[in-house]
Amino acid sequence: MDVSGGAELHARYMAERLSSRVGVHVLTTCARDYLTWRNEFPPGTEEVNGVPVERFPVVRERRLEDFGIRSRRVFGRAHTLQEELDWLDSEGPVSPALVTRLRRSAAEFDFVLLFSVRYYQAYYGARAVPDRAVLVPTAEREPALGLAIFQPIFRGVRAIMYNSEEERAAINAVSGNDDVPGVVVGVGSAIPPAPEPLRARRQFGLHDRFMVYVGRIDANKGCAQLFDYYLRYLDTSRRALDLVLVGQGELEIPAHPRIRHLGYITDRDKFDVMAAAEALVMPSYYESLSMVALESWALGRPVLANARCDVLLGHCLRSHAGLYYESAGDFEAALDRLLDDPALADALGRAGRDYVASHYSWPVIEGKYLDMFERLASMPAARPMEPLPGWRSRRRANVPAAIDVVGDLPSGPVFDDVQEWSVRA
Repeated sequence: MDVSGGAELHARYMAERLSSRVGVHVLTTCARDYLTWRNEFPPGTEEVNGVPVERFPVVRERRLEDFGIRSRRVFGRAHTLQEELDWLDSEGPVSPALVTRLRRSAAEFDFVLLFSVRYYQAYYGARAVPDRAVLVPTAEREPALGLAIFQPIFRGVRAIMYNSEEERAAINAVSGNDDVPGVVVGVGSAIPPAPEPLRARRQFGLHDRFMVYVGRIDANKGCAQLFDYYLRYLDTSRRALDLVLVGQGELEIPAHPRIRHLGYITDRDKFDVMAAAEALVMPSYYESLSMVALESWALGRPVLANARCDVLLGHCLRSHAGLYYESAGDFEAALDRLLDDPALADALGRAGRDYVASHYSWPVIEGKYLDMFERLASMPAARPMEPLPGWRSRRRANVPAAIDVVGDLPSGPVFDDVQEWSVRA
């Protein structure tokens, strides 16, 4: 499966890992690019890494301008339920053949894992086979979480495999689905047993100390603020600290000799670069898990995270493995502390390794999935899936703006008895 991150990689890892324990058959689309949903893979079935993968065509590409207009409408003002459904179709990937295949042959599967609730195939897949649907929502605390169409899905699936305590708390609050079986499980990664940081330094010419960002280079991922804070830091500190970027995106990267954009690199190179870094910086406002933060901790490297993201803040507090910032002053103070206190950086790295081993190692994750399957096999569904309202009801403009719904949800990290490693200016 030709994917490099996010929910797609999450789904691929779970399919490959579970295939050694249970029978796995993957249904997906012919698209490769989530921005366009352009059909690039041939339809039909092939075997990928030992797993049968059945692909279905997307009937139309995403039109970004149309999707932007519909997003502003349902996120920012009162609207109709039909407008939310139209938004979902506009987001895609629209593949009726995939949903039809699932509905007609549901008895072929004991359970159907559906990834990313905000997309067409997960939403309509859950409605097609609610008695077998196990949802992996990958839901972030952003406006789409407040759309009314998703609340019946959260209440009507057989079970939910949450990525983090914060994701579970937000979904429980928005949908009242506490009676639906659920467990915080997340996902592991393919961490190399012996990364080679010196090899990465030689290969990419990384001579000075550096922090690394790994992911989509996008304003929604906090990268614009990261560039601003980092350039301010260089101006005030005069330190020889590079910022290395791994990943692609649409956001313009400042032209500065200390900002190194490596683009897309192999997994081996990525892990070696991460192992060589002083820290991973995670500026994102919205996450449901953050695989890359867990990867950094698994490599024994500390994380510097945006405290405005509940999930990242929760990870830092529960793990004792990360510093976090809310302002440019926090950012500068945290960087100085990491660079000037190697004992602290090492302690954070060791705590991160322990956190990942305890909560996100593959034996732990696979065990949680298998335990859930066994539990569901012996119990009925909590409640039936609520049907969609009728034609007239779907066209009443009585659905609140999604951004207001999310704004009213409880916020903050979910943790118990933790020591804060925050650094303030």
